[in-house]
Amino acid sequence: MADIEYFYAAHSAYAYLGSRRLREIAKAGDHRIVHKPFDLRKLMPSTGATPMADRTKAHIDYYFGREIKRWSEHRNAPVMKSTPTHHANDITVPNCVLIAALSQGVNIDELSHIFLEAHWRDDADLADRATLETLVKNAGLSPTVLLETAGSDPVVKLYDDFTNEAVARSVFGSPTYFVAGDMFYGQDRLEMVERALDRPYA
Repeated sequence: MADIEYFYAAHSAYAYLGSRRLREIAKAGDHRIVHKPFDLRKLMPSTGATPMADRTKAHIDYYFGREIKRWSEHRNAPVMKSTPTHHANDITVPNCVLIAALSQGVNIDELSHIFLEAHWRDDADLADRATLETLVKNAGLSPTVLLETAGSDPVVKLYDDFTNEAVARSVFGSPTYFVAGDMFYGQDRLEMVERALDRPYA
């Protein structure tokens, strides 16, 4: 069975909106999700994207407002009425907690979804240690080792490696999926991911 390579950031709205559907697709076909949390803020300049400060209000209101609300309804993924209070906080720690779990052989399908959902539905601060401890416990895992390991050199190196790989493979943002090397950018491509797993595109 083909794997689904999954490039995303732990605070990404669109990764959250597609998270449950991604897991449904993987489970239905017995496919493995290969998680690659990366530094989205480091990636963005490499894509040629317009910095947030330079985007028009109309663009922000649409892409980070109306689009999120519609997809929230479509995917049955509840979101808060505005951007999470702590969305601008450092994203290194939650991404590295996910990688720390990966490095220990943990299946993080559930943990990653819990992080994303808590941020966008419940306004959780993913940079706050106590919050992360609670979320890790909610996934049935022990937070002490994961949070201590998150800052270790091997985990930080893997985080950098995932980020550099995203840049090298022309990933545009979060989430991005690969099936047998074929890239699908955005959770709105998940139905195409599902088709590619069964019948690759020409």
